[in-house]
Amino acid sequence: MKKKKKKMTTAFGIPVADDLNSLTAGERGPVLMQDAHLLEKLAHFDRERIPERVVHAKGAGAFGHFEVTADVTKYTRAAFLSQVGKRTEVFARFSTVGGERGSADAARDPRGFAVKFYTEEGNYDFVGNNTPVFFIRDPLKFPDFIHTQKRDPATNLPNPDMFWDFLSLTPESIHQVTILFSDRGTPAGYRNMNGYSSHTYKWYNDKGQYYWVQYHFKTDQGIKNLTRQEAKRLCGEDPDNATRDLHQAIDRGDYPSWTLEMQILSPEKAKDFPWDIFDITKVWPHGEVPPIKIGKLVLDRNPDNYFADVEQAAFGPGNVVPGIAVSPDKMLQARVFSYHDTHIHRLGPNYHLIPVNAPKNAPETSYQRDGLMRVDDNAGGGPNYWPNSFDGPEPDPQAGEPLIELSGSAGRYPFTYPNDDFVQAGNLFSKVMTDEAREHLVGNIVDHLGKAQKRIQLRQTALFYKAHEEYGSRVAQGLGLDVKEVKRLAAMSQKERTEATEV
Repeated sequence: MKKKKKKMTTAFGIPVADDLNSLTAGERGPVLMQDAHLLEKLAHFDRERIPERVVHAKGAGAFGHFEVTADVTKYTRAAFLSQVGKRTEVFARFSTVGGERGSADAARDPRGFAVKFYTEEGNYDFVGNNTPVFFIRDPLKFPDFIHTQKRDPATNLPNPDMFWDFLSLTPESIHQVTILFSDRGTPAGYRNMNGYSSHTYKWYNDKGQYYWVQYHFKTDQGIKNLTRQEAKRLCGEDPDNATRDLHQAIDRGDYPSWTLEMQILSPEKAKDFPWDIFDITKVWPHGEVPPIKIGKLVLDRNPDNYFADVEQAAFGPGNVVPGIAVSPDKMLQARVFSYHDTHIHRLGPNYHLIPVNAPKNAPETSYQRDGLMRVDDNAGGGPNYWPNSFDGPEPDPQAGEPLIELSGSAGRYPFTYPNDDFVQAGNLFSKVMTDEAREHLVGNIVDHLGKAQKRIQLRQTALFYKAHEEYGSRVAQGLGLDVKEVKRLAAMSQKERTEATEV
């Protein structure tokens, strides 16, 4: 039996007689203003592009599930983690960070790794990266940092001087810079990279006990990176390589998966921990806090429409369910505000009603009303205030998190925690990387830093030298710099080094 074709209509369901020819006065025109179909079509076309994300603009996504594989109820009361074998539907989005929507997937850049869990207690958003650390630890620096990774305001071109000037004046960035300019900065695809929370979060159980945790999604496909040369080739030949790889793998039934490992630290052990557990520029060494495997993430369904699901997907670090809470990490605290704020700007105040963002297993029951694109019943005739005596939804005190003690005088404090910004970067270079990895790292840095001014090269290379003498010396040699001068600058304070390299 021949399948009956759908009839074309306008946005309001009115049948369309002709979608190829405008309504005109005579065969040669002009066009008549009464052609409502033409006006509707053009008006919608003029507004098809929503603002792109300031960061993480280009990405790919897929649906799937998360399954619990170990009992973690002693650590968290989160319902979706309450039972071994329990499955929760998810949507995941992977992305580059600095580039625009049309940029190349293989560009040297951190990668976003975000997962939305549609739990029975509301949506839980994991919003991480493919690196376990970040460039800065204070959110006041974030807009400036991102400006330096974007385009020069004068030329609208990438500017190596901007890029390296900021980093060379921000020593805390050295750990992330070392990761970014290793081959880990150019993953072969989204399926072949890990995802990390980077931030510390708080888990708490039904007894009110809490723990500090970090998340590690380890790829089951194995880590696979590109060399600088391979990445440059792909940027020209197939700028959508990672997006294509993810979609095609799922399409052929080769479903990518990740094993979730958690680092868990009790408040007592956290007090004497040698590293500031809320400093996002540092890792928790695995020898000190061994990760434990607790679950499996599997992606097995491609979106039916990219714009509807991937482009409109909105994740927020503040979307945590009972059993999970944010930590005092300054960067995390600011992200809780900034992500929600930017989604309101991009998608409107009711972005939570877009299907990919809507809580599928815990309907919204709040007193938020009205606003642009309110597409549900707007809570009908119920009250829009609390407290009320008309059977409106009421807060649940049981949903609260355990208290943590905070104290201190209000002020703007420089970071003074007694640990070194260079030790972990030096250990990564000397103890973790292979000879080949070190060679690629130095080559990648020289290729990029070599385009910046010499004074900036000297200042940045001094930071590499402070992390490890061989590290700084090899970069200096690759750039044709005097190693003795680099060593002299490395011995200075940051202020002295900046003054010594001023124009």
